[in-house]
Amino acid sequence: MIRPSPEEPFVNSQQPKMGDFNWDDHNRQQVLQGRQILERTSASLARSNQIAIETEQTGHEVISELEVQRESLLRSQRRLENANDGLSKSSSIMRAMHRNVLYNKMILIMIIVMEVIILIGMIYLKFLR
Repeated sequence: MIRPSPEEPFVNSQQPKMGDFNWDDHNRQQVLQGRQILERTSASLARSNQIAIETEQTGHEVISELEVQRESLLRSQRRLENANDGLSKSSSIMRAMHRNVLYNKMILIMIIVMEVIILIGMIYLKFLR
């Protein structure tokens, strides 16, 4: 079987016989398939790149929102710490007041007991003497 070289065109314009293989068509088909694959791959890469850009933008937005929330939480934490300090001071003042109330009650009880003793002593001196 004699095949023409790639530089020589077919001398005969008829269809190649069944045993003949048309390398030009085969190569053209492979190039077209490769180009289609390359175009699909390029489109897929472009979509992936777009998704990556959108994801990055979303990430930046989330980070910005988280920074705002962090600042808000830090302000809330400072306010809570101030409130806790105020409650601690109030608690110590309340304990001191409770202690003073107990001392005052004890003093009043002692005064009443002393008055009763004095009253009993005066009654004893007045009626029994």
